[in-house]
Amino acid sequence: MDNASVPHEPPVAGNEIETLTGALERRRTTFAWKCEGLDAAGLATRLPPSSMTLGGLVKHLALVEDEYLTRRLSGRELPAPWDTVDWDADPDWEWRSAASDTPERLYGLWRDAVGRARAHVRQAVAEGGAAHVAAYTSRSGESPLLRRLLTDVIEEYARHLGHADLIRESVDGRVGEDPPADF
Repeated sequence: MDNASVPHEPPVAGNEIETLTGALERRRTTFAWKCEGLDAAGLATRLPPSSMTLGGLVKHLALVEDEYLTRRLSGRELPAPWDTVDWDADPDWEWRSAASDTPERLYGLWRDAVGRARAHVRQAVAEGGAAHVAAYTSRSGESPLLRRLLTDVIEEYARHLGHADLIRESVDGRVGEDPPADF
């Protein structure tokens, strides 16, 4: 999974946006390192009794990027493949369907979603910084600010990095909290 030469750490004394986006990039980088280089068998490995796989995580986090930072933040429709899924009939589609995707397809979905998310965040920062009001309106009539959406995405990555740690270690023994400096 390509890391596109982004910083591994948030700045020590950055402003709010630099800190939030830096924290998100750190989690993206760590996730990419935990998943990189695996073939279909590696991406399909699970640790019973869980049915979770790294391939499912890759596809799920691609959806999270698009849901929060494409649809909710920017008000754009979800792109393919998300736009054709009947989410009411199959709410776990991304997890289930990942097993039939090639590693290239999974990595590409995630990479493309991250690229879109970065572009939408840059635009939102230019228009209002961390206080930029998202296009999304909840059932209660509230619209989150960019800072809240970034926090939600950071939280989702943080939640799943522990899963990725355990699964990757079971695949080939790769362990560690941080990717190498040249990743």
